[in-house]
Amino acid sequence: MLVRTFSEVCLTVGTLIVLFVAYLLLWTGVRADRAMDGEMARLRESWSAPERPAGHAAPPAPAPTAAPLPPAARSPLTDGQPFAEMYVPRFGADWNKPVLEGTGPDTLEKGLGHYPGTARPGETGNFSVAGHRRTYGDPFKDVPELRPGDAVIVKDSATWYTYTVRAEPLRILPTETAVLDPVPRSSPFTAPGRYLTLTTCEPEWGHSHRLVVWAELTGTRPAAQGPPEGLPR
Repeated sequence: MLVRTFSEVCLTVGTLIVLFVAYLLLWTGVRADRAMDGEMARLRESWSAPERPAGHAAPPAPAPTAAPLPPAARSPLTDGQPFAEMYVPRFGADWNKPVLEGTGPDTLEKGLGHYPGTARPGETGNFSVAGHRRTYGDPFKDVPELRPGDAVIVKDSATWYTYTVRAEPLRILPTETAVLDPVPRSSPFTAPGRYLTLTTCEPEWGHSHRLVVWAELTGTRPAAQGPPEGLPR
């Protein structure tokens, strides 16, 4: 009798574990994909509005010797508001995700999150973005595959921004928040510029550390001209 009861308990626990894993791997992904599709639709609908706020003209392409440009006048962002799209060719031709303001749990279930207080796309400073590595669509699952020279492309209502990865992914502690500074600590950058920082959890199924990737703005293109080279048109 005791052996039978123990076997039934083990079977029940095993079933619950399998269901929980299925929830993490499948259902959160389905929910996240639906949410991200909705945010992309919401974003593109806002871009198709007849009037565009002032100050969204595309900045000129950066030159290595050019002085930093002042940030464009842009309206404030509210928590959870989508304002850009991100494309990473290294992750696949069809990989693109919405970028939303904030990094709270609810926001990261619907896309990538922009660290409040960091730069916006194209601005001088450090445009910093977080994303789940596993669950909720696994948006940053392949961050460890990024290599120097890879492109990370961001689009807002008026401009395509091409950032180029400058360093291998770096493993850090969650307390090392200076990686989000305007000139990020531990990065290859030593002077003000227009940078991008991507962060995600490390290890793959844990959160004791973070993986960080840094990129630098290397080109801009008006949205009306279509996607830059490397993206399907």
